[in-house]
Amino acid sequence: MADRMVVLGLTGGIGSGKSTVARQFGNLGVHWVDADDVAREVVEPGAPALAAIADHFGADILLGDGALDRAKLRQIVFEQPEQRIWLESLLHPIIRDELTRQLHPQNYALPYVLLVSPLLLETDQHQLVKQILVVDVPVEVQIERTMGRDTNSREQVERIIAAQMPREQRLARADAVIDNNQSLNAVAAEVRALHESFMVDFG
Repeated sequence: MADRMVVLGLTGGIGSGKSTVARQFGNLGVHWVDADDVAREVVEPGAPALAAIADHFGADILLGDGALDRAKLRQIVFEQPEQRIWLESLLHPIIRDELTRQLHPQNYALPYVLLVSPLLLETDQHQLVKQILVVDVPVEVQIERTMGRDTNSREQVERIIAAQMPREQRLARADAVIDNNQSLNAVAAEVRALHESFMVDFG
């Protein structure tokens, strides 16, 4: 069964509610893997990637407990694009290998799994998936939700959105769009309808 597994990609801009939608699929028994979680796992203390990062940026990129100082690293790569390129060339292949492993669970009965990734379309992760599902909300809703969740300034959130693929472009790549600017019940109904069609299409 694992060899025939269909991987569907779930993406959306920051603050669009990807995790909320992923959990709705999870409630229906769908196995899903969050690329953000995997990206964190591959740089945990003891991981080879973390040692390479510390070698490259110096020991002060680590916190006192040996964990990665994410805020400091984020600032460096935001300000120095060449450092971001170095970091991505290190991490993207490692993340991709680990995603591939986690997307093939043992003893799994459903015909498809979900790869949840904010950078599905911006990286080569889209090559791992058969179809692309986009969670969509208006940009103003993205800004409000992200400011409320992360206590970022409006300017910070707008910069993050500007660095991501434009909403129109993302929607143009979508095989299906989930409108997350409505009640949870309405979103759940959309997810259920998609799930039922996927069970028919890939079953």
